[in-house]
Amino acid sequence: MTIHQLTLQEEILEELAFDPRIDADDIAVAIHEGIVTLRGSVPSLSQKRAIEKTVKGVRGIRGLVDELVVDLPEAHVRNDTDIAVAIKHRFASNGVLPAEALQIVVAQGHVTLEGAVQWYYQAHEAVHEASCVTGVTGVTNGITVKNLDSVSADEVRRRIHSSLQRAADLDANCITVTVDGGTVTLAGIVRTWLEHEKAAQAAWSIPGVSRVDNSVTISGI
Repeated sequence: MTIHQLTLQEEILEELAFDPRIDADDIAVAIHEGIVTLRGSVPSLSQKRAIEKTVKGVRGIRGLVDELVVDLPEAHVRNDTDIAVAIKHRFASNGVLPAEALQIVVAQGHVTLEGAVQWYYQAHEAVHEASCVTGVTGVTNGITVKNLDSVSADEVRRRIHSSLQRAADLDANCITVTVDGGTVTLAGIVRTWLEHEKAAQAAWSIPGVSRVDNSVTISGI
């Protein structure tokens, strides 16, 4: 491992240790050409997601391979029916989710979500709600976003740039936007993997967008 990789590894471990939500004792971090591989076990899916977010925020990360296994404490193990019912109740009590349009499939603790929504944030919220249910070991997002064709390509482009400019850690001038129907393609350079994801989230926040191809690269500088 090079000096740069060792430094990057140390920075990641320090960030994980600093986050009170995370127990990093059983987590191993390997780095190869900017690609981080995480191995080990965590006690919940919510902690796994917190680890992913923390690692993606470290400058110099160009990709993430998450091999962490959710090893539930015995007291948190539930049968699939109980998990499905709990998720259904969370969806029903969430004011932004069209609960009747979403289907829930649970197999050995792993949840697959299906259906169609009008906004990307609704799909994101559904995944978050399912991930917070005790007993869930993984979530696959099969929810699609309808193409409403509610705005023009110029308006989509303008609103994406406006959204990017509001993000203090993103330079909107470094990102180009191409629109073809409901498909938005992003290109350019950002500093971290987390910024890479924020650019895509900005695109998804626009009504009428049904697909985002994120070709933004990470400089790591």
